[in-house]
Amino acid sequence: MTGKRIPKGVLILMAVAAIAAAGLVLTRNRWRVSQQEQAGVYYCPMHPSYTSDHPGNCPICSMRLVKREAEPVGASAATPAQPAKETRDVCHLHNCPLAHAGQPCPMLVVSKPGEAVVCPICGKHIVEGGTAQGATILYWTDPMMPGYRSDKPGKSPMGMDMIPVYEEAGVSSEASAVSPAGYASILVTPQKRQFIGVTTAPVQRRTITKVIRTVGQIANDPELYQAEEEYLQALHALEQAKVGTIPEVTDGAQRLVDAGRLRLRRLGLSEDFIEDIAAWTGPDQSLLLADASGRVWLYAPIYEFELPLVTSGQSVTAELPSTPGKKLSGTIRSIDPILDATTRSARLRAVLTDPDHLLKPGMFVNVEVAVTSGDVLAVPEEAVFDTGIKRIVFVDKGQGLFEPRDVTVGIKADGYYEIKAGLAEGELAVTSSNFLIDSESRLKAAIEGFGGGEHAHGP
Repeated sequence: MTGKRIPKGVLILMAVAAIAAAGLVLTRNRWRVSQQEQAGVYYCPMHPSYTSDHPGNCPICSMRLVKREAEPVGASAATPAQPAKETRDVCHLHNCPLAHAGQPCPMLVVSKPGEAVVCPICGKHIVEGGTAQGATILYWTDPMMPGYRSDKPGKSPMGMDMIPVYEEAGVSSEASAVSPAGYASILVTPQKRQFIGVTTAPVQRRTITKVIRTVGQIANDPELYQAEEEYLQALHALEQAKVGTIPEVTDGAQRLVDAGRLRLRRLGLSEDFIEDIAAWTGPDQSLLLADASGRVWLYAPIYEFELPLVTSGQSVTAELPSTPGKKLSGTIRSIDPILDATTRSARLRAVLTDPDHLLKPGMFVNVEVAVTSGDVLAVPEEAVFDTGIKRIVFVDKGQGLFEPRDVTVGIKADGYYEIKAGLAEGELAVTSSNFLIDSESRLKAAIEGFGGGEHAHGP
């Protein structure tokens, strides 16, 4: 039986209708896929675990959210879905080697224990199986109470499950232990570091020479001359008394010698110098007038805070104001054992050699005492932040971490501080923007001390 032939026009209409229907279905599917892709595709590069279905800013660090690229078809099927775990976020420090032209930079990655988080820059897994790779647990804390710490897991005083804090590269329990009271280690992003102008200098060994400057006077000291004369006479009388057989005479002569020694000590002479005087045949006439060789005595005050740097035997240099450029050298023989209550200074006594007889008793001269520290650890003086109570140096530990140190300083000279304790050779000390870093460190320590505040990841 022969069927009726369908007109050609009807076939064309049917084909057009089929194509239109297929296009409508395809368009609707694509719209659904687009709607699904837009849901939860925005994430924070610094905190990849945070996602959103619309653009905006990260609630943790206020960084602009970035749209995540759609995964290839079949990618989700290759990785089985992991069961969700109700655990709290843990902050891990990751040193990404690919950012900033290969230079190290800090990457703060927030993850959940048990999930594998991938750095958005280098693609490296940060957490695997609930612990940071190669790290140990330092302590346990409550994210709502950052200042609370425990050596074992459990619940905090607020009744919340505590989370572990891991030892990361550049951050250790020792680093936390050395932080001075009221200070805390902080993280500074490379952008902020460049913006505030942070500079550093290494802790190195060097020789520091401090020059103590004072004004001295050429001595005219009849009192000391007379004391030396009486002491020498007492010694001579003691020698004669020892020849006799009367003990009372010998004891009296010995008391005179002891009184003479005590007087010389009160006038500022050292025990070694007094022993030298005992071998003289007479008092030192250069205390009154320069002798034939030009030997004169110089008296100069040294302030209380500089006294530990000055000792007998050190060299001194005297310059005559009336003859600029003319300098005479000498040696310190003694330092007064009693401090002047008015000037808070002690007098040094030095012997100068003046072959040209330019110096006259009572003349004033400019005096310099050079104190050399030897080979010591030192940092630029800008690195030492003086709080008035303690001295703080901020150490750049790398990866954006700055650690406060309480240091003990010695000589300050040539633009450097001698470091006696608190720093090690080779460490990097911050030499600029100390005030800003100090403020951040104090603020973080205060927040941790109150045991509250938001979970801070650094400035």
